[in-house]
Formats: sequence, structure tokens, C-alpha cells
Amino acid sequence: MDSLYIKQYEFEETARTTAIKSVIESLLFVSGEPLSIRDLHNNLEISIKVIESVIKEMVHDYEEDNRGIKLISINGEYQLVSKPQNSDSIQKLLKKNKRQSLSQASLESLAIVAYKQPITRIDIDEIRGVKSDSALQRLIERELIKDIGRLEVPGRPIIFGTTEEFLRQFGLKDLDELPSLDLYDEKDDDEIEGSIDLLNKAMETL
Repeated sequence: MDSLYIKQYEFEETARTTAIKSVIESLLFVSGEPLSIRDLHNNLEISIKVIESVIKEMVHDYEEDNRGIKLISINGEYQLVSKPQNSDSIQKLLKKNKRQSLSQASLESLAIVAYKQPITRIDIDEIRGVKSDSALQRLIERELIKDIGRLEVPGRPIIFGTTEEFLRQFGLKDLDELPSLDLYDEKDDDEIEGSIDLLNKAMETL
């Protein structure tokens, strides 16, 4: 009798977990934007502990080779995204590639913002040695960087930082996953000269 009860309990728990996974998947799909555990908790009225457990299972489920999407965490929030190995087919469908279509000026500016944020346009110009207005505007249009406030100095210049779209494009959970600049020794690599080359070299590893 006890064995039958345990099997019935396990069956009910499995069915309940499957149902929760289904709802979470629907919420993430419809949202299109990252959702936090708190967001899911508020919508499902299920304990945070249960949601965290189910999310952990879902992340593992989506790692299966036969799945075309995966569940990623960005700054503690979760989102469904396509798997990198399918990017060529997706790019053909969408006819765009935000990362590869960026100019060298935009890539340089993006590398500087990524590693030096928060940073002003003037500081970016000084590092690059040229004006960066158009490059920064392109990055803003691509939603890779954004205005995150103003510096409290005369003129109150805009300060820039990277976006969640930047994290998605480069497959990062958060900015802590950016390659450490300590990995690149300018003295040991003749190809790296100056801070802008150092930043670009680090970005190339992503």
C-alpha cells in the first residue's frame, strides 16, 4: 500500500512539474523579454523555491541536441533564445546580423563601452583618437548600448552603457563574463598595441 501511494505521489508531482514547465515556457515565449523568478511567481502564484527548481530542470531540458532553443539567464532573468549553431539559418531568414554588420568604428566603440562603462562620448573619442558620434548612434540603433544617465559635471554629458541585447548577442549572462583584460599581455603580443587594440582583442574571443 505504501509503495502504491509513493508511486501515485511521484506521478502527481511529475504531472504537476510538467504543467508548470508548460506555463513557464508559454510566458517566456509570449513575453519576448527576460522574466525574473519574481515575475513568474507573481503570474503563477507558485512558490519561488518551486519555480527555481523547475527553471533549473528546464535549462537542462533545453540543452538536449534535438532542441532548437535554449533557456538562458541574463542578469538574473530568464529568456528563451535560439541555439548558436542554428544562427546561419536564422540569419538567412531574418537577412540581418547585428554583430557582423557593424563597422570597425562601431566595434571599437562597443569594446570601449563594454569594458569602460559608464563612459562618456568624449572619453570614447579620446581612447579612439577620432570622433565617435556616428559609431555610437549605430550602436544605439542596434540596441547594443544605451544612454544610462548624465555625468554630474559642467555640461552634464551623457554616459553610455551596454544593454541586455548586447549580452544576448555575445552570449553572456552578465558583464562579469567578459574576458578579463589580464589575459592579454601587450608586452608579449606584438599585434596588440594600445588600449583600443587590447579591448578589441578581448572582444574577439566572444
